[in-house]
Amino acid sequence: MDAAETRVSPPAAALPQDLVFVDLETTGGNAAHHRITEVGIVRMASGVVVEEWSSLVNPECRIPAYIEAFTGITNDMVADAPRFADIAALVLEKLRAPVFVAHNARFDYSFLRTEFRRVDVNFAAKVLCTVKLSRRLFPEHPRHSLDAVMERHHLICSARHRALGDARVLSDFWSKLRGEIPQPTLAAAAHAVIGANKLPPHLPPDLADELPEGPGVYRFFGEDDVLLYIGKSHSLRTRILGHFAAEHTDAREQKKARQTRRIDWVETAGDLGAQLTEAQWIKVQKPLYNKRLKQASASFTLQASQDTRGVHMRAIDDLEPADLRSCFGVFHSQKDARKALIDIARAHGLCLKVLGLEDGQGSCFAFQVGKCRGACVGKEALIMHSMRLNLALSALKLRAWPFPGRIALREGRTEQHVLDHWVYLGTARSDEELAELAGREAHAAFDVDVYRILVRHLKKTPRIDWHPLENRSAL
Repeated sequence: MDAAETRVSPPAAALPQDLVFVDLETTGGNAAHHRITEVGIVRMASGVVVEEWSSLVNPECRIPAYIEAFTGITNDMVADAPRFADIAALVLEKLRAPVFVAHNARFDYSFLRTEFRRVDVNFAAKVLCTVKLSRRLFPEHPRHSLDAVMERHHLICSARHRALGDARVLSDFWSKLRGEIPQPTLAAAAHAVIGANKLPPHLPPDLADELPEGPGVYRFFGEDDVLLYIGKSHSLRTRILGHFAAEHTDAREQKKARQTRRIDWVETAGDLGAQLTEAQWIKVQKPLYNKRLKQASASFTLQASQDTRGVHMRAIDDLEPADLRSCFGVFHSQKDARKALIDIARAHGLCLKVLGLEDGQGSCFAFQVGKCRGACVGKEALIMHSMRLNLALSALKLRAWPFPGRIALREGRTEQHVLDHWVYLGTARSDEELAELAGREAHAAFDVDVYRILVRHLKKTPRIDWHPLENRSAL
């Protein structure tokens, strides 16, 4: 008998037997800022439901009207309910099953971990997400929301959008799968979902549980706490874990992942705050692996001249905010600005000699080969040449600061970004922080990266919540 005949296949993974199905209702979608209003738990052992339990929870804050309408849980209903701190020990006892099961499980898991942290309890469990399990088992279906799962598997919920009602649906879904899917197939899918998104061994084992789902900025540190990388994402958890995905083939990405020894992050109310913070951090902290964001003083623009002879290349840091109304484009060097202007001139038949980009006597070279209309030799009026130049540059025209001065731009319910003529001064999360930022001196007249971030934001978000900060000494 040869070696191949004696090889023994590894045993198939056993089907999880002790599970706790969990659903929460909350005051909003961000575990860092919102609170639990109801907990529903169904415990199952060996395929049999052994306990059901639920409780309303006083969130110690107001439930927004739209959440009241969605869940049916009102402020009056939770007024006399226990606080989470009052029932934390009981909830912890009921969550003792080895596998924590929820639909979009990271939502419920992160809320519970946050609430437990408030009472100095470190809760951790193996997590099985039924959204991911459904996707793995039924990839032919595009939708895996709880409503879609219920419709597809003919499940009934007696109290939709209430914690115990939805937890019961999850236990029914698991029972349905146990009866219809071969055990080895179901066990393999469940363990694949439970074991997904593991971090490498040189990082803390519980770090994956800490990563939040919402937007924010993060940093990777290497040996001796050297800052390696700064990034931002709509979902911190997804993005950070993505850096360590086994399928990465990029050598630079693999090297960065191997060198990382510590990760920290700051959650933000939305993507705008994440972008502004990332740009600020990279400039100030200079991580090894980031492509450097340029300082404003290193950037150039094209400024229209007061006469009819074209444009000048100007360092943005030398300009006053009002000057930006006559400027076109942002370039990381004078060389880049010159090349852009040459490309525009050639594309539109403009004269390089009139623009100051070509020396010598007589006509320009482009006129000699029929690609200039002759402004250099008087065949085209300079005023006409200037009009064509401004039309060619119009797509690059810089936006003037669209506000009366320094402003606070609100994002979400918790953050106000303080901005002054395309300069980001910081984000306030309290009246005290807002007062400090309102009086802080701006470090520049213009910031290229902030300009680009805000122009994109204003373009896709025509209605923004802002207020002026001039003369706001008493906040």
